[in-house]
Amino acid sequence: MPEPLTDEAVSALMPELRAVMREAADIARPFFRLGGQTSARIWSKAGGSPVTEADVAVDAFLKVRLSALVPKAAWLSEETADDPARIGHDLVWIVDPIDGTRAFLSGHPDWSIAVALLAAGQPLIGFVHAPVGDADYEAVRGRGATRNGKAIRVDAREKLAGARITGPKPMLDRLAEGVGSASDFEVIKRIPSLALRLARVADGSVDVGMVSGHARDWDLAAADLVLREAGGVVCGFDGEATRYNRADPVHGELLAAPLALRDPVLKAWDR
Repeated sequence: MPEPLTDEAVSALMPELRAVMREAADIARPFFRLGGQTSARIWSKAGGSPVTEADVAVDAFLKVRLSALVPKAAWLSEETADDPARIGHDLVWIVDPIDGTRAFLSGHPDWSIAVALLAAGQPLIGFVHAPVGDADYEAVRGRGATRNGKAIRVDAREKLAGARITGPKPMLDRLAEGVGSASDFEVIKRIPSLALRLARVADGSVDVGMVSGHARDWDLAAADLVLREAGGVVCGFDGEATRYNRADPVHGELLAAPLALRDPVLKAWDR
């Protein structure tokens, strides 16, 4: 059985990872046009979702650099063909080179680069970089979460009344029905990048983030750790926490919230 990364090794890795994330953003940024269409070439993947040359370029860069940082780690990325051999690995990089591709190509600011390093099936390191706004969300398991180097925590709210909630409209409508009225909470415009949606729950600017079915590991793993370390949880509507590096990396509908709001949301959802 391979030896896990030591605490010292993880600490030594973080400055290098920050530098890699910045370089990745430098690759993507020239293709982005705030408020306008990307300059990158665009094509459709199987299933119809868009991909740009920026996604591919960032993915290729991260594959080389992250694999050099932790050579024994396997790889799972949105833009790389899946290698089932990752299932047998203790360490796995999980990468979304551009989370929120549709936002990126249309000039919306809420896109990000998300990287997680799994150990034994759970995130050990999570890093979400939002180039527009220059926000770095970081977490190492057991060490708390930060935004641009400053510690973050979820909001201390314990009741849904007045909560700031974001997500797909059908999910918001179901929650409103369970609560009794949508006026009992504040609806925040949906955040296209799932990683940023979770990260903003972590920093307290959003109270509840809802995620429709079919999100993948790469959409979630990095920000999941940031949220956990900030006092929150990502779980299914059965209350079960997310699991990663399964044969099929697809998830069902999910809830991201402070621990204190998890049960009130689940109760309203089931009414």
